[in-house]
Amino acid sequence: MSSSTTQTSTIGSIGAPSRRNTELALLVFAVVIPVFAYANVGLAIDGSLPAGLLGYGIGLGLLAGVAHLAVRRFAPYADPLLLPLATLLNGLGLVIIWRLDQSERLQQVRTFAPAAPKQLMYSAIGIALFAGVLLVLKDHRILQRYTYISMVGALVLLLLPLVPGLGAPSTFGAKIWIHVGSFSIQPAEFGKIVIAVFFSGYLMVKRDALALASRRVLGVYLPRGRDLGPIIVVWVVSILILIFETDLGTSLLFFGMFVVMLYVATERTSWIIFGLLMSAAGAVGVASFEPHVHQRVQAWLDPMNEFRLSQKGVLGHTEQSMQALWSFGSGGTLGTGLGQGNSDLIGFAANSDFILATFGEELGLTGIMALLIIYALVVERGMRTALAARDPFGKLLAAGLSGAFAIQVFVVAGGVMGLIPLTGMTMPFLASGGSSIIANWALFAILLRISDTARRPAPAPAQNPDAEMTQVVRP
Repeated sequence: MSSSTTQTSTIGSIGAPSRRNTELALLVFAVVIPVFAYANVGLAIDGSLPAGLLGYGIGLGLLAGVAHLAVRRFAPYADPLLLPLATLLNGLGLVIIWRLDQSERLQQVRTFAPAAPKQLMYSAIGIALFAGVLLVLKDHRILQRYTYISMVGALVLLLLPLVPGLGAPSTFGAKIWIHVGSFSIQPAEFGKIVIAVFFSGYLMVKRDALALASRRVLGVYLPRGRDLGPIIVVWVVSILILIFETDLGTSLLFFGMFVVMLYVATERTSWIIFGLLMSAAGAVGVASFEPHVHQRVQAWLDPMNEFRLSQKGVLGHTEQSMQALWSFGSGGTLGTGLGQGNSDLIGFAANSDFILATFGEELGLTGIMALLIIYALVVERGMRTALAARDPFGKLLAAGLSGAFAIQVFVVAGGVMGLIPLTGMTMPFLASGGSSIIANWALFAILLRISDTARRPAPAPAQNPDAEMTQVVRP
């Protein structure tokens, strides 16, 4: 008989790769592509490389580098795709805003002021906030403690534009801005993050009750009557926002995000059906008596008629919807080329609400599809983070933030393309607007924090000092 002795011991778990080098390599491409686009615009407009090309490339590279170092230091196991995707969108937005700044038509407007320098400054502030969130927020579960404080904070942010002396005058029919010194701020952009924290904490506690069904009708399980309270309250608040602030975009975002998170928490399709029916009923009801919302619906149903009325000088009508459709049409499949379109005819909204029309005209259907794929990748990585999260609060928060991002992209793109009425919201990272870009960088920081917690390998079990040799005898 022969024998062999095998020594066994506890082996620590192999650490998962952090993928920070992958992120760095992708960031290089995310900086090079906008720099190449910047050079392309300069060559198309003036026939020479723009004077600020080197400064733009170095500036965007430094901002991306700071963000990368913050992730490498404070969230080393976070998703490696989210930061490069955000940097690419931010860089392309800066290029198109600068391209519109060069328009002679816009420069002839008396109130013209270059928007690209301000947008670069807001981008730097956003990335500073991004790094600050990663530094301060060590664990996303801390936010759960502030569930009801977040509810109060969200309501304050949503109602600030209605405060006399603080809220800015109605801008093109909507009351969505406040004045702080010489700056204008759109509180709803930050409110979507705060209210996602409240929804996550609330639904985590109430999801079992909300998931109960009372009866089945036409193959759909209907919720109990007593559980309809929360969705009715949120619906009423969203309708009030639509009535008093005439802000269709925030109303859709607010209610849509709640319905998405409610579905994620309960896995009941009946909530989606109720949400769609209630949002449709509310929108139709408000549009029937609120002039601004009614006008936007009419511009959506018959943009050519609105264009004719605006050409006749009829007050309150806009030709922008029709001009945006003409921009998409003139772009065709491959586009006219960067710097060679005429979307600046849209006017003051060319670099904000309708910046997507410039992409559509100068990059064509191909460019628009590529852009929407980038946005889809952001949402996909956010939902993947929600699936990977180990705690229910993190799952709901990641799903809510990703859902809010997706809804905002849909309502802006849908409004510009004529699929739904215009909402007045800004395209995330692309459009000119400080509140939007700063808030979205903070949103990405929270997603990366949740992703880091979800992907971080579990610590290896401690060694047992009393472990002994185990002898296995084989014949």
